Amino acid sequence: MDELRPSSGSASHGVASMFPPGLQAIYGECRRLYPDQPNPLQVTAIVKYWLGGPDPLDYISMYRNMGSPSQEVQEHWHYVSFGLSDLYGDSRVHEFTGPEVPSGFGFELTFRLKREAGETAPPTWPAELMQGLARYVFQSENTFCSGDHVSWHSPLDNSESRIQHMLLTEDAQLQPVRTPLGLVTFLQIVGICAEELQAAQQWNGQGVLDLLRGVRVAGGPWLITDMRRGETVFDIDPHLQERVDKGIDSDGSNLSGVSAKCAWDDVSRPPEDEDDSRSICVGSQPRRLSDKDTEQIREALRRGLEINSKTVLPPISGQRQSHDRAQQSVGHLQSQQTSRSRKDSLESERSAAIVPHELVRTRQLESIHLKFNLESGTLLPLCLRGRLLHGRHFTYKSISGDTAITFVSLGVEGAFATEEHPYAAHGPWLQVLLTEEFVEQMLEDLQDLSVREELTLPREFSWTDKKLKISILPDCVFDSPLQ
Repeated sequence: MDELRPSSGSASHGVASMFPPGLQAIYGECRRLYPDQPNPLQVTAIVKYWLGGPDPLDYISMYRNMGSPSQEVQEHWHYVSFGLSDLYGDSRVHEFTGPEVPSGFGFELTFRLKREAGETAPPTWPAELMQGLARYVFQSENTFCSGDHVSWHSPLDNSESRIQHMLLTEDAQLQPVRTPLGLVTFLQIVGICAEELQAAQQWNGQGVLDLLRGVRVAGGPWLITDMRRGETVFDIDPHLQERVDKGIDSDGSNLSGVSAKCAWDDVSRPPEDEDDSRSICVGSQPRRLSDKDTEQIREALRRGLEINSKTVLPPISGQRQSHDRAQQSVGHLQSQQTSRSRKDSLESERSAAIVPHELVRTRQLESIHLKFNLESGTLLPLCLRGRLLHGRHFTYKSISGDTAITFVSLGVEGAFATEEHPYAAHGPWLQVLLTEEFVEQMLEDLQDLSVREELTLPREFSWTDKKLKISILPDCVFDSPLQ
């Protein structure tokens, strides 16, 4: 359980020099911004994570920011986390890798919350929100980048607010710091509505952040979250929807993949065939993705922001690049990759281990059946319109196993699905290659998915000539052992 206490950041120089180096460096940046608040209130974990506690963040400092009347920035509370970066340098939490590389996960979280009239102390619920995001990072090893979004599906403060999702961006005031333990940037959480999340998914997070910056009550220049905001940025200024629509048509979507409830069947073989993919995707003991396939999916998701005439599925490699930018929907903060230690993920030699032959061999499939829950299924138009029509790829990675489905266009190099064999699999990883003509047909046939509230489940879409069937199923189907 957390406790609230004053910060020890006001220690004299002699005592401060005894502070752990990472902690001292972040305190220093905060003192630069808030010289008049040497002792901010802090939420601190009573039992630290490195002592077996549940909360990865050692501290969250809370400052009162007076805003900037000249820039029409309103007064607010400013929260800063301590713990996603290496604070101590003694490997109690993060492995020290040198001063010139990211410290720990390379970032700390911040949050700006509008100060309500009469408030004399900052609310503490943002601290638990930040701990939740930090737990996701530690458990999944997925780092955040500016422009990423998090689909939370619940009011951030557990009220009745419409602010139920998040975008992340560089903090408006805190500057990156170079500590003796590595580099640390500050990523600011920005609360958004469902309609703004959808725009970020269909277009890109940075574009939506720019819209919010231009509307004072929706965030303004410093992107301050107002939990009482009842209107979306599109309600406030309807012309902004046109900017999003034009952006989707011209730029496509930067979202390259999502964690999802999904499955696939190879229906071109009888069920009793031992090699039938249904034994891979639906069986009680599914085969696991090879390290090489897992890493290729990981890199495909990371590199989704590359805007080229041809998007490349990167070569199979185990090298982890912490600063590659990625876009991913973190729906309910489920892990996007299989569990691996941070050390293993940094060692390409470990990922190049011998892989069973049946997982390396590419299998061409004649007919497939794709299954998605409602939330994942409603992203299919985004996948088709925002990604494939722009020559890119889009991956659904199962949250409950190793199943993965990657849609690719003819412009994607390095894919193992081809125009001659558009359905191909490596173990439980399926690739589906769709021509532009077929994508246009699918978009027309999938129009019902745009009216999510009116969709009755289960719902089936079928293209007999293409030997493809897609089913949108209730969540409970994916929660059962055999899907």
